[in-house]
This record gives sequence, C-alpha cells and structure tokens, in this order.
Amino acid sequence: MSILIYAESAEGKFKKVAFELASYAKKVAESLGTTVTALTINAGDVSELSTYGVDKVLKVSNDKLAGFTAKAYADVIKQAAEKEGAKLVLLSSTTDSIYLSSLTAVGLNAGYASNVVGLPLSTSPFQVKRTAFSNKAFNITEIETEVKVLGLAKNSYGIFENPTSTTEEDFSPTIGDNDFGVKVESVEKVSGKVSIADAEVVVSAGRGLKGPENWGMIEELATVMGAATACSKPVSDLGWRPHGEHVGQTGKPVATNLYIAIGISGAIQHIAGINSSKVKVVINSDPEAPFFKVADYGIVGDAFEIVPQLIEKMKAFKSQQS
Repeated sequence: MSILIYAESAEGKFKKVAFELASYAKKVAESLGTTVTALTINAGDVSELSTYGVDKVLKVSNDKLAGFTAKAYADVIKQAAEKEGAKLVLLSSTTDSIYLSSLTAVGLNAGYASNVVGLPLSTSPFQVKRTAFSNKAFNITEIETEVKVLGLAKNSYGIFENPTSTTEEDFSPTIGDNDFGVKVESVEKVSGKVSIADAEVVVSAGRGLKGPENWGMIEELATVMGAATACSKPVSDLGWRPHGEHVGQTGKPVATNLYIAIGISGAIQHIAGINSSKVKVVINSDPEAPFFKVADYGIVGDAFEIVPQLIEKMKAFKSQQS
C-alpha cells in the first residue's frame, strides 16, 4: 500500500501542515513497509520535504493552478494517486484540503475519513480514530475500499524530522476546461502577519474590546508572542476585523498549541471551532462567561488593564531570553 500526500504550499513555501502530514505518512509507511510520495503544486524548492521522510516528490508547475480551484486540484491529486498506484492518500485539514478531500475520494472511488487524530489503530481491517460532534467525542471509523483517503486533523500528530534521500520528478497532469467551472475572482490575504493556518499561538478577541480602535493592544500582544490575531463572529460581522480572522465553527477552525480568548463570552459555535487547541486561556470581566467552563486557565478582569500588563511581562520575559 503506497502512500501519497498532498503537500500544501502558499506563495512557493510549504505550510507547516505539509510537514506534519509528511511526518504522519512516514510513520504509517514504516508500519506498512512502503514509501511516501508527496505531490506539490507550484511549490518551488521542494528539498525541505526530505527532512520529514518523503521518498519521492511529484512536482506540478502550471500557471492555470496559480489560484486554488478545488475541482482542478482534486483532479491533479487523483491522477497522481493513479500514477503512483497509491492505495492511501493523505490530506490535511486546512480550508483548502477540506474542500479537496471529498472530491478526491469521489474521483478515486475511495472511502474517506476526516478529522483523523492518530495513527491507524489497525491496517487490516483499516481503522482510524476521528473526532466527532464538533470535537466533543471520538469515533472509530473502518474503511473497506481498496483506496482510502484520510484528512489529518491539524496539530494532532506533530512534526518529526526523519531525513530521507528524496527523488524529484516533474509531473504534468491533464487539466481540462471542465476543471475550472468555479472562477476565483479575488483572494483576501493578511500580509506581514502570522497566518491563522500556520500559527502555533492565536490571540483572539471579541466584543469585549468595545470597538476596532482598541485592537492595537491585541495586535501588539500577538506580535510579542509571534502569534496570529483572530476574532469572534460578531466582531467580523460588525466590520471591526476582516472576515479572514473569524475563527470558530462557522469561521476558521483552529487547533493551536495556545489559544488566548480576550473579551469573548464563548458561544457554543466559537468553542466548537477552537476546542482542539491544546491550551486555552480566557480573559473576561464576566465570571459567568461560558468560556471559563472549557478554559485551561482563566482570568476574571478588565482586558484593558490585564492585556497591557501581559504585554509588558512578555516583553520582559523575551528580553531575558535574548
């Protein structure tokens, strides 16, 4: 059972999830006695994948694929899997890959399991552990099809170096006009900041900040911590922050090492979207805020007093480390 992974990249650079996926695939490949092939699309230098156990890289360079189009990308993955005879195809849980996974599974007539949180429990029969009910429970899923597609939950396995001798091969899949039924008109990007998708730490704020003019301290805290900034749905709906920063079940789900919620009450949809984060810290003036029930650490107090103090403490801590 050979393994194919789709190694996501942006602007020619790999996302961290690509390295986690490669690390996961390598471990599965060792148990199956097979190899790992990575598919890249307009990724530039791919040599970094060798650090994480990828044996072969299929490199696709095509201007038509400069903008993400789910159907076209899924078709490319399908052709790569068929070329390599891959029986196991792995994707991550980014927004793009969530769109891709089901289309890829349909194209390969494969069984698909999303939100996978660990190595296969068994390979015969093939069983994996997944999150369910907005991360409130787990289930064991068995896939019986010959070809299998897995979507690995972000930050559920980790990144592990496993240096390997890697071969590179140019790959030119057949792409037709029917692959581009959906046209990308524009892409909203956050420049000069850590993206939510790649962040290990996210600093998020809600209506407790009272207005967009007070977001300076949130951005300063995020800068000091090397974190991404995010917000709750009401904040993005009010236009205080861009919709690209909205996290939660109805926005971008996050599974960071540290999630700091400031002035967010903790609606169930928001908590469901961030519940996979390893450590959750809440700062809120309302001791009855629902967020405190799921927080690992909670601070009851005024964010306008606490956050500036936290910034100064973090600056002092970093200066001692340098």
